[in-house]
Amino acid sequence: MRRAGVRAVLASAVLLAGTACSSSGGIPVNGPKDTTGSPGASSPGAAASASPSGPPAPPAKGSATVVATVATGLKSPWGAVALPDGDLLVASRDEGTIGRVDVETGKVTEIGSVPGVAASGEGGLLGLALSPSFAADRRVYAYFTTESDNRIARLRYDERRPAGQQLDAPDTILRDIPKGVVHNGGRIAFGPDKMLYAGTGEVGETGLAQDPKSLGGKILRMTPDGRPAPDNPTPGSLVYSLGHRNVQGLAWDDGKRLWASEFGQNTWDELNLIRPGKNYGWPKAEGKAGDPAFVDPVAQWKTDEASPSGLAYARGSLWMAGLRGERLWRIPLAGAEPSADPQPFFEEKYGRLRTVLATGGAQLMLITSETDGRGSPKSGDDRVLRLEVR
Repeated sequence: MRRAGVRAVLASAVLLAGTACSSSGGIPVNGPKDTTGSPGASSPGAAASASPSGPPAPPAKGSATVVATVATGLKSPWGAVALPDGDLLVASRDEGTIGRVDVETGKVTEIGSVPGVAASGEGGLLGLALSPSFAADRRVYAYFTTESDNRIARLRYDERRPAGQQLDAPDTILRDIPKGVVHNGGRIAFGPDKMLYAGTGEVGETGLAQDPKSLGGKILRMTPDGRPAPDNPTPGSLVYSLGHRNVQGLAWDDGKRLWASEFGQNTWDELNLIRPGKNYGWPKAEGKAGDPAFVDPVAQWKTDEASPSGLAYARGSLWMAGLRGERLWRIPLAGAEPSADPQPFFEEKYGRLRTVLATGGAQLMLITSETDGRGSPKSGDDRVLRLEVR
């Protein structure tokens, strides 16, 4: 297929994906019941299909195939977004820069750096998101660590400028998210309601997760300019849910339910169905506690099988990238529950997996994380892989 044809296909897929994620206002519908006691990885839901009014459940066993290596040689890649033409923007955690990946040629061009990034430990330039009005305002949102905090800023992207100088100065919309050597969270995404969501960590200070006044150990929900969303569970508060250890993946399904992947400590990593105002238990609970005060995870894994980071939704399933687990997990859904056991792909084949990005239809982009200081990088790492999934 010629270059223009490939870009046209990718652009259509991205636009369709964006339309599906931005069609409704208000708090996303998260299902008619609480997820406490929902079946997980070791006990899948009994339902074989979604409700008659919804889409059918995906097959119990799926597939994931690497159809192309899109780019190689990335340095500490973390957050990523797809542009309307199909190219990717990828953040370098340690370099504090954003690169544009040409999905046709694999060429990576630095578009600019984010001033104030202080990379250390698990901190640095982390999540990226595109404004819901990107076509008009050209704004890229970034979550990053500074010398004093984690914060979220937006930067205007002007492709007409020379490479490396295409980002305006950051406009900080939220500051004073706790920072630490570990557990900085960092994933950001705009939801179907066009509100900005951010997953934060408790930076190793476990009490922050249960403190409603702290921004650490939470999922935050805000307007595009950083103010608390007007219909948040607590008026005037950014907190959407609490009791999290280190949220690093956010995704919405076809029913506009919000899901989050979360690092456990020594026992259980979690996939959670997020409901507004609910408490997910950390540090009082790790994994399924059966405590009515907390929401149990929908699925859980031993930490050496997952250590989850990015999360995406495609073809009726959630796809969760694993760092320590070095595999991609597929979790087929029937509404608000798994319809079958989670299924692993690429075990120890590509190393640590940081980000998975849905780009429309059956296509995912998978980004490795071997150059983050904890991997064993090989020639070509880190890389962007294009997947076809079912």
